[in-house]
Amino acid sequence: MSEERPSPRKAWDEMQRGNARFVAGEPDHPRQDVERRHLVAAAQTPRAALFGCSDSRLAAEIIFDKGLGDLFVVRNAGQVISDSVIGSLEYAVAVLNVPLIVVLGHDECGAVGAAIESTRADAPVLPPHIWRLISPIVPAVRRVMRESTVDGVVPERIDSEAVGREHLRDTVGELLHSSELISEAVAEGRLAIVGANYRLDEGTAVPDIIVGDATDAYA
Repeated sequence: MSEERPSPRKAWDEMQRGNARFVAGEPDHPRQDVERRHLVAAAQTPRAALFGCSDSRLAAEIIFDKGLGDLFVVRNAGQVISDSVIGSLEYAVAVLNVPLIVVLGHDECGAVGAAIESTRADAPVLPPHIWRLISPIVPAVRRVMRESTVDGVVPERIDSEAVGREHLRDTVGELLHSSELISEAVAEGRLAIVGANYRLDEGTAVPDIIVGDATDAYA
């Protein structure tokens, strides 16, 4: 099976169009039939990679109206960078030749909420594996706390959406910092990274940060 590699911009445009169909309630449900299943059985050529939260409401192929073999998906609670995540995304770039990585956060994120709660003086002790998972989100919590503090008074309620946006940007930054392979692909124009926030009620994936050439000439 051979499919033409899209440009980073074309790949993101395809993702946006699919999301628009999903939001409108008019999905195509493309490439989900028996013929497609047989076609991709021997090899995969995904159009993009997606790293997102494990939340059950973030089913990537549904949100972006994609089919079998379209997306290379990596997920964990809170979309927290780890060695396994970086290795998986490097595989998508180096071996599968994807032109786009979408990092997808969302509102009402349980991992973000747990990170916020963990900073409270009376916070219960979390199980160690859960704490290790959410601890990379805590710096975003503390930044939002500092920015919200007025005359030394920390607000009682921390804006979870603001924390989620900060954490999304941290995640994209850490991915670039930790992977020379990925950062070089971006610098060469072969790859773009889009950090987007998914709105659960609306169904929209709203881009927050785009790294890479959005108008490159590979199309």
